[in-house]
Amino acid sequence: MRLAILALFTGVAFAQTAEMRAIAYLAKEVPRWHAENKCYSCHNNGDAARALYLAARQGHSIAKAALPGTSAWLAEPGQWDHNRGNPAFSDKKLARIQFAAALSEATRAHVIKKREPLMAAAQSIVREQSREGSWIVDADAEAGSPCTWGTALATYMARGVLQSAGPKTFARPIAKANAWFRAMEPRGVFESAVKLLALPDSSDLADRIVAAQSSDGGWGPRVHAPSEPFDTAIVLLALSKAEAAPEAIARGRAYLITNQEKSGGWPETTRPPGGHSYAQHISTSGWATQALLMTDSKRSQ
Repeated sequence: MRLAILALFTGVAFAQTAEMRAIAYLAKEVPRWHAENKCYSCHNNGDAARALYLAARQGHSIAKAALPGTSAWLAEPGQWDHNRGNPAFSDKKLARIQFAAALSEATRAHVIKKREPLMAAAQSIVREQSREGSWIVDADAEAGSPCTWGTALATYMARGVLQSAGPKTFARPIAKANAWFRAMEPRGVFESAVKLLALPDSSDLADRIVAAQSSDGGWGPRVHAPSEPFDTAIVLLALSKAEAAPEAIARGRAYLITNQEKSGGWPETTRPPGGHSYAQHISTSGWATQALLMTDSKRSQ
């Protein structure tokens, strides 16, 4: 019994250490991209920054130099389409959604106090909604990547921006997105998890997702696929929001903690697997950090 109690407390301490290491790592990486490349990126200043804003909202200590540049950028949505960078690797529609999602979290954390930028960002992305209710991004991909998201995740995140900006103002596009999710037929574990995020009362989806958990505690983009940090993070966020399967969540957290790199980040999830990409690495690390933060029962909100 004493050994079991010791193991329990050791596991909790390790999880907390993993979260703190992840926050410290992202706090260094988020401002680094602009310092070296003179532009803002969806991976550093979108996904990774969003994790830091969430951490700040939960009361974690964030290095002072980590977010001021990103916050100033996010607070000027009218400038997002004029970002410097290689146009060949830029999807402006996706970038607007990714920056808007980070802005939404920064506003929730009261790091950005004025709500006008969030409203402007919401108005800019609502124009990109398809007639069916989705935001079409990387439509041919069976499962979105940490950076490119895919249509399902882009739609979920865009809907979240509209809900934060004004649920009454954007009631119609939000309703269209909800209808699209209800009609959506998931093509694998990843899309099932995104649909559960959007419709957390779907208990049958939660059951199917839990049944697809690998022996190592993680999930891949489809049943029997090797576990990936990104897919595991999305599943954990979905199960947590649905308030389902605490044992599966605990095993998924253990998978993420076990696979965290010494730096504090995570190996990049790429499509197809096994690739090397700094952008995917940073976005993967951002999503994994968010998953740990949101499944920490002592701090999640």
